Amino acid sequence: MTPPLDILVVGAGPSGLATAIAAHQAGLAYEVVEKGVLVNSIFHFPRHMTFFTTAELLEIGGLPFVTPYEKPTQAEGLKYYRKVVEAYHLRVALGEEVVALRRTEGAGDGARFEVETRGRGGTASVRRARNVVFATGYYDHPNRLEIPGEDQPHVSHYYSEAHGYFRKQVVVVGGKNSAAIAALELYRGGAQVTLVHRRPQLADSIKYWIRPDIENRIKEGSIPARFETCVTEIRERSVVLAAPAGPDEVPADHVFLLTGYHPDTRLLAAAGVRIDSATLVPEHDSASLETNVPGLFLAGALVSGKQTSRIFIENGRFHGEAIVGAITGRVLTARE
Repeated sequence: MTPPLDILVVGAGPSGLATAIAAHQAGLAYEVVEKGVLVNSIFHFPRHMTFFTTAELLEIGGLPFVTPYEKPTQAEGLKYYRKVVEAYHLRVALGEEVVALRRTEGAGDGARFEVETRGRGGTASVRRARNVVFATGYYDHPNRLEIPGEDQPHVSHYYSEAHGYFRKQVVVVGGKNSAAIAALELYRGGAQVTLVHRRPQLADSIKYWIRPDIENRIKEGSIPARFETCVTEIRERSVVLAAPAGPDEVPADHVFLLTGYHPDTRLLAAAGVRIDSATLVPEHDSASLETNVPGLFLAGALVSGKQTSRIFIENGRFHGEAIVGAITGRVLTARE
């Protein structure tokens, strides 16, 4: 039987790759499995997206991120992380989704987990590991409104680009950075945009260089905003609103529900990790990032549960070093 991996990393985002680099540098046997493409979340960001942070704060593995811009673009980010994988010859299996995580305590060779994956075409594989690191983020799981019409073809929880909505009526739901940026780009792309937000004002977390732009467009009426308003139904050509003045209906050829995202903690819970039902924060040690299940670790945004604004690439990229530091001594002992 193949010896177990010292570390199996689930998720090939920046924090997962940083964990793999730390494992590589420590001489540990590791592999990364990713259900999508490399840095899958960044790949699915809007094509014209610019990172909110500077290039040096996106760097992992000590490799410089070179760009002529103050804040790099999505395309530059994808290129950078591809080069990181190539520079370290990282072992990354793409297109394999983890479908089961089983604890195998008591294995003679120190394997504590079996991780079952499903690849394209339904091919199943099982990997054995002494330690498993979940770095799965949250971007794959939008916060649904659970209202009639949410699953129609003209409704999306992800914004792509503005050109396809030229001269169309678009409703954007949300009040944070993603909603503000989408509304501005759609307006400048020739769409008629209405912004709907359930709270009295835009979120305080909107970046300082975005806020005056969106607030001025709302003030001048270029982007009508409906505050303290909720969408109760999405119809083929309109959305139904619950507003302070009473029910209302707004025309809509397309609807973007940019209401945030949350992590999927079901596999962790099935393995015995205690999950806070209100915040979706898995129980873990803040220093080692190990959960209440020995050998099962967290990296990246998954650490903060629903509080997705707490962990970014900038701070999640250091999780791998902490995890590998906690594991190294145990692995050496297990090999003796």
